[in-house]
Amino acid sequence: MTVTDRLPHPLRRPDHALPFRAPFDWARLTAFLADHATPGIETVTAEAYARTVRTGDDIVILRVAPAEDETALHVWLDAPRGASGIRGAMQTRLRTMFDLDADPESIAAGLSHDPFMAELVQRRPGLRIPGAFDPFELTVRAILGQQVSVAAATQLAGRLVSAFGTPLPAAMAVAGLTHVFPEPGQLVEADISLRLNMPRARGRAIQSLASAFLHAPDLFAIGLGLDESVARLTALPGIGPWTAHYVAMRALGQADAFPPGDIGLMRALDGGQGRPSRTAILARSQAWRPWRAYAALHLWAEDAERRGASRQALR
Repeated sequence: MTVTDRLPHPLRRPDHALPFRAPFDWARLTAFLADHATPGIETVTAEAYARTVRTGDDIVILRVAPAEDETALHVWLDAPRGASGIRGAMQTRLRTMFDLDADPESIAAGLSHDPFMAELVQRRPGLRIPGAFDPFELTVRAILGQQVSVAAATQLAGRLVSAFGTPLPAAMAVAGLTHVFPEPGQLVEADISLRLNMPRARGRAIQSLASAFLHAPDLFAIGLGLDESVARLTALPGIGPWTAHYVAMRALGQADAFPPGDIGLMRALDGGQGRPSRTAILARSQAWRPWRAYAALHLWAEDAERRGASRQALR
């Protein structure tokens, strides 16, 4: 059985069309998502993104691909009882995940006050924030990725899904999509460190996150200010400023989120006199507000290109 045996086929009329403003760099966006895809939950190719989703008592498989004849993404849903009851929630999440409400012209104009950033924007128009479908899932993944490579974090995420996720019913299983990501209640008392053979502090951080989300379902509320979003996250054990800004950028749609201590940003801004300090980068980033998340993406892309790694993870 192949993926297209079960996934909604692109020749079938899509369930939704989600418009956006051009330009839209689908290739770079899906390259990032592919590098960070969680095994068993997501599959990403140059043509489409697909994933499993739990909605109420149902499990849904969704597929997203760019439309050939319009500035929109097409969405197909494979749901056991139809898609009519989940359309609104799915569209909202997908618009955030694929950054479909961005205004590329305003972002480019805002960043181009810095000549170096203007050059990067000109070379990579339409760069979007690669978002996350589910903030809890993304935050768990970010914790797993602390102090390890993206490849190692991906392996850990796959093992977490296999150990604690919910398997898809046999009738829905497709190549690459086998589980639904664990819910907070499945992780709050799980011995994650033992099952994944990783530091206990990181396992406890995931348990604390799960507990906090169960007690405060608005933990990842969209629409809060950046400072409040970051403060909510850094109040949790094991989540520092870098992780909080990363989650704010990718899961909460915070266009001004910015992790100034990131090594990739330091490398990209090294003009030959050595890497700038965290303080220097933070000072320089004031000229990029309120679009610092896009500045970070351009700098990560520049760093990856310089290192000759077009598909290298841009964490």
